[in-house]
Amino acid sequence: MVYTVTLNPSLDYTVTVEDFRLGKTNRTASEQLSAGGKGINVSMVLHSLGVETRVLGFQAGFVGEEIAERVRAAGLDCGLVRLKNGCSRINVKIKNYDGTEINGAGPEVGREEAGQLMDQLERLGEGDVLVLAGSIPSSLPRDSYRRIMERLSGRGILFAVDTSGESLLNVLELKPFLIKPNRDELAELAGKPAATREEALVQAAALQKMGAANVLVSLGGDGAVLLDETGASHSLEAPKGTLVNSVGAGDSMVAGFLAGWLRERDYGRAFALAVAAGSASAFSEGLAGREKILELLASMEAVSGRILRPSSSVGS
Repeated sequence: MVYTVTLNPSLDYTVTVEDFRLGKTNRTASEQLSAGGKGINVSMVLHSLGVETRVLGFQAGFVGEEIAERVRAAGLDCGLVRLKNGCSRINVKIKNYDGTEINGAGPEVGREEAGQLMDQLERLGEGDVLVLAGSIPSSLPRDSYRRIMERLSGRGILFAVDTSGESLLNVLELKPFLIKPNRDELAELAGKPAATREEALVQAAALQKMGAANVLVSLGGDGAVLLDETGASHSLEAPKGTLVNSVGAGDSMVAGFLAGWLRERDYGRAFALAVAAGSASAFSEGLAGREKILELLASMEAVSGRILRPSSSVGS
């Protein structure tokens, strides 16, 4: 099973505001509420691709109850720990105004409640996958992901880590199975931006040398690259389509990669499914489902002339 951890989930209020003006009353042209957080997004897409998954993390207050209800309503197994105090955050995303977001801070996590999450993680074992994704709340140690990985090491668990900066650097020597920096996160670690996919692969190699088995890099409209644990490099252009909403695209890539690899054990096909899943979500109002992902993967095949789809049906 794939377990995802979202330490600071949110209720995302995504709106379109025509002619947004500072200091004025603005009215929405469209609006959407969804359970947010990188780990939750990964689980949503994994579920649509037929992969068994469980959502872990924390919830607080009436907003937390709504997050958990939306997770369950999507058909996911929900194991969010309820905090005694505070309220889970609400994030406001203005999708047509230059990517403007207002993200809440979130509630404080107590020692007892952190222990309850760890008790759940202690049940993982050989063959399980643990996805650690997103930012770490200020009430928890900055090296929380590292501590979790150290606690569970030696059990045959595969770790996928999707975070940035120090939180990512902290875990590399523990040899995570997968990391997925985006262009900006990669530039922060490398000290300069990658102008091409080839340069991104060079920078990915530096992270692999530090311990990561597989380095998947999303480059937005320039496509993506993968440096896999065998040393092979993979590169794909971004599929053609209209960007609708980039929120969750990177999380969809992580889900696509894991779904493809768990079914195929083939890095090339897992990478192609990752790119298709990420792009399909970017071309959708929300997270893309199985049908749209596989449809885009088929179009990628037609353009490249290469077989990219899984040999067995994903999500069947």
